[in-house]
Amino acid sequence: MEASSPSVPPRKRLRRIGFLVGWVLALWAMIAYLALPAIWKRAQRQQLVEGHDLVTRTSLGIAGDPINFGLVGDQAELLCAFRAAGWTLADSITLRTSMKIVGSVALHRPDPAAPVSPLLFDGRAEDIAFERPVGISAARRHHIRLWRVAGASYDDRPLWLASASFDRGVELSRYTLQVTHRIGPDLDAERDFVGQSLGDAGAIRPFFQIEGIGPTLHGRNGGGDPYFTDGEILIGVLARDCDLTPGRAVAPPRNPPQIDIRSAIIHALGEKH
Repeated sequence: MEASSPSVPPRKRLRRIGFLVGWVLALWAMIAYLALPAIWKRAQRQQLVEGHDLVTRTSLGIAGDPINFGLVGDQAELLCAFRAAGWTLADSITLRTSMKIVGSVALHRPDPAAPVSPLLFDGRAEDIAFERPVGISAARRHHIRLWRVAGASYDDRPLWLASASFDRGVELSRYTLQVTHRIGPDLDAERDFVGQSLGDAGAIRPFFQIEGIGPTLHGRNGGGDPYFTDGEILIGVLARDCDLTPGRAVAPPRNPPQIDIRSAIIHALGEKH
């Protein structure tokens, strides 16, 4: 005759049930109050870029840098924010400015307002571009191109979409053999650098993210340079009327958990290449 298994004391059984109920309630609260609101907000904000090809193009139609940054505010607020963060408005391309940047690179001379090559978004060149040199010459620099998005707004304020990348040297284009800058492969690092610099200057209130081109491990820009990205667009809402508050902490965007996990995987894989 088999011995019967010992019964669980009622008090211990109640503790187990209570523990299980506690975990279920915690999971429900996490989903209902954190995950689902973040998913719904993201879905609503995603409408800002519906109908747009989120990869820029060169004048020859070659895919360029992806859209990876954005700002909400008018042009005066935008100019104020970048100036406070130590960025310089890039010159337009003319014969004089072209010769000046050539001299800067060849002779290792400063050119903090060197022009950037035009890229097209929605069929037109950038409205404005900024840069922040690294070192003396224009060979290495942070730079960003911005486009005012016609008919788009957030909280009744203009929306700007942008492409940010880091120039780490000069090369011949893989596609056209023209002289161009060579970009760094980690586009997300540059996107985050722009956001950090504007945040440190006190020019950003909240940040949020929406999906851009999506995860990309083996992208190439208009010069043939490789890049990787989690495909997210970081958007900052500018302080109204240039009411800067330097030193004020800016909370990072609150994303659905799967977005942050996906980004971590892409970065881990991209840094191995």
